[in-house]
Amino acid sequence: MPIVFIPSLLRELTAGATQVRVEGKNLRELLENLEAAHPGMKERLTDDSGRIRPEIVAAIDGETEHLGLLEPLQADTEIHFIPAIGGGDGDDGVGTATGDGR
Repeated sequence: MPIVFIPSLLRELTAGATQVRVEGKNLRELLENLEAAHPGMKERLTDDSGRIRPEIVAAIDGETEHLGLLEPLQADTEIHFIPAIGGGDGDDGVGTATGDGR
């Protein structure tokens, strides 16, 4: 049965559990079963159309999902829901040479 690692911001929905085992042959089925076991989880992880929220990354066995909710899962699959890192406008000067050593 796949294991889901729960980020700290969602642990209130799992009574503090850091990981839970949930049945699912693909990510969509796993999310449905995760919601059944821990109400409120699906709302926090998916948007109104049922897709993974843009601010969340689903890492399956260490790789970001490529097939969306149809991503197949195995019995020993590990899933991490990770808040996506982003921000800035790309004009912060990082990585640009100023010619004066900065």
